[in-house]
Amino acid sequence: MTSHQKQNREPYEKINFLGDFIEGRFALPEKPEQDWIIRSPADLKDEVLHVESQNDHVERACLAAKAAFPVWSQLNLDKRFLFLYRLKEVYQSHAEPWAKIISRETGKPLWEAKNEVSTMINKIDITLKYSMKLVEEEKVAEALPGVEGYIRYKPRGVMAVLGPFNFPGHLPNGHIIPALACGNTIVFKPSEKTPATGQFMAEMFHKAEFPPGVFNLVQGQSEVGKRLSGSEYVDGVLFTGSYEVGLKIKQETLHHFWKILALEMGGKNATVVWEDADLQKAVYETLIGSFLSAGQRCSCTSRILVHKKIKDTFVDHFYSAAKKLSIGHWQENVFMGPLIGADAVEKYIRFQEIAKREGAESLMRGKSLELDEEGHYVTPSINLVPKFDSKSVYQKSEIFAPNVAIYTVEEFEEAMMINNSTGFGLAMALFSKNKSLYERAQREARVGLLNWNRTTNGASSRLPFGGLGKSGNDRPSAHFAVQYCATPMASLEDESPLDKNKLLPGTNFEF
Repeated sequence: MTSHQKQNREPYEKINFLGDFIEGRFALPEKPEQDWIIRSPADLKDEVLHVESQNDHVERACLAAKAAFPVWSQLNLDKRFLFLYRLKEVYQSHAEPWAKIISRETGKPLWEAKNEVSTMINKIDITLKYSMKLVEEEKVAEALPGVEGYIRYKPRGVMAVLGPFNFPGHLPNGHIIPALACGNTIVFKPSEKTPATGQFMAEMFHKAEFPPGVFNLVQGQSEVGKRLSGSEYVDGVLFTGSYEVGLKIKQETLHHFWKILALEMGGKNATVVWEDADLQKAVYETLIGSFLSAGQRCSCTSRILVHKKIKDTFVDHFYSAAKKLSIGHWQENVFMGPLIGADAVEKYIRFQEIAKREGAESLMRGKSLELDEEGHYVTPSINLVPKFDSKSVYQKSEIFAPNVAIYTVEEFEEAMMINNSTGFGLAMALFSKNKSLYERAQREARVGLLNWNRTTNGASSRLPFGGLGKSGNDRPSAHFAVQYCATPMASLEDESPLDKNKLLPGTNFEF
């Protein structure tokens, strides 16, 4: 394990808190009900932002979005696209400072934050050029004899977007851009752990001169999220985060039957490495899958199921490679930064003990790492699981940290059983040269994403992204996001005069 020491770094500047963004302008809370300080998990001396929130700003933002909806939704599609292309230009011209804000707030290395901003920029092009084709008007000739049919898509209304901390720009952006393109208006609540990224996004919309009320931002903790999800003015809730919070949103909106919910709620993803795998590629890809973003990705690899014949060789190389991963401050060219906070570190360390208590062997122990900066740094961990146990807390819990469990398997049936055992169903990867085995996995793996000879994490915006079971509620995002941001309307259109030869029996109709 290597860590980078302090070099010549840019000085930190505290970001000025602007308040919530409502109806086209920033508004500071007049009577703040909560306030908290965001410190960079990479250096706790770096005070990023002092945040305040006021609960009744939620209703103000929702009313602003509701008032803006009729005009925005009825804009010609090309005019809406012009606003979004202007936003893309603003994103591009502010990519560098935005990436630095993301790195400061999350601790992720700058190269990774730059990739995140690049993905956000590309999302606009992909949505407008490709995804919107999924909701184009469709004519159905002779839908009924002599009657033309049409399928058209309408926006839903006010969409509440609740963002996560791990991709504080990219993941909410993945909801916001399709929702706006379809004609909806937005109230966005960033994670309380990454409010500066959310504030910067609001500044980008302000610079792009969107009509007032089309995009709104409210800062806050759990109470603000609860009020936003439960608002009578909200027509849909688009959420990315933990299963536990997603479940609360589902429960709190149980009687709001008109609301569409798109819930992306994590995973406990498995990679299967079969006896005929390209071992070099499998080790590297699985290493990236397990430890990228310090394991703080919903699609990270949590479990590796290795065929018995190659298990020892795989483990030796995997362990050797994991020891060489560099960990450090986001301004250094490192592979891995810190966890998001002290609570995440505590959970990570606690699960090391749970794994040990349940019989797992610690091949690489995860522990807090002290660097020149005081931050939430940890080392990766690898556990060898001698036997699958469906009741094991460790084996079925999402830890959201750089930990991976390695199992030994002999039969593919066993691998599929372990893969499908946790209740989550987001992603699986298979490393094998046997295509028929991959086709079997397509039939049997209860996941929304299945990769062949490629790791579980990382996804294409040209494809759907969503999981089964505890990983989601069958509302895949990415390419398919437009489908939950619009609702289909069927029309039968008949321009012919009344044919008196086709009157129904018994009507005795005269005119």
